Amino acid sequence: MTTDEGEHTVSATAKTTTADGRIYLDKRSPAAYQALVKTADAVRATAAEAGLDRILVELVNLRVSQLNGCAYCLDVHTRAALRAGETTRRLGVLPAWRDTELFTTRERAALALAEATTHPADALAQERAYDEARQALDDAEISAVIWVAITINAFNRVSILSKHPVRETSAV
Repeated sequence: MTTDEGEHTVSATAKTTTADGRIYLDKRSPAAYQALVKTADAVRATAAEAGLDRILVELVNLRVSQLNGCAYCLDVHTRAALRAGETTRRLGVLPAWRDTELFTTRERAALALAEATTHPADALAQERAYDEARQALDDAEISAVIWVAITINAFNRVSILSKHPVRETSAV
């Protein structure tokens, strides 16, 4: 589970199941979850080293979370994107990014690659996304985008299967 600041936390005394009996995977198996957190930390560093700005990383996190229907991650990463300087206008049209001119060529390539990573069985879309990425991103950036997408996919599954709740907050 990530905090609003993007940090991952697990309480040693936290309840390990939901009211309906779902297991909070992060709390029930904290060592496995912490390994995923360490992966996320390494991926964050890899993205920064590749020159991916925070907004681009958050767009990838959000698009993948939209595709997977992860309410918890959508909440966390929408707030993170806004803190990084993303606009509500672009966030509002992100599901239809292909149909707008609001995203740069680089962002579009990253979003296509993130979608192909999330749905790897679509080989044609994967090839098109990779070709598009080759035109706009270098090898380090392509690798970083794919790792960001892989990692948020993993966190999406943890949160969806654990039914992590989205709670009311007053802060962005």
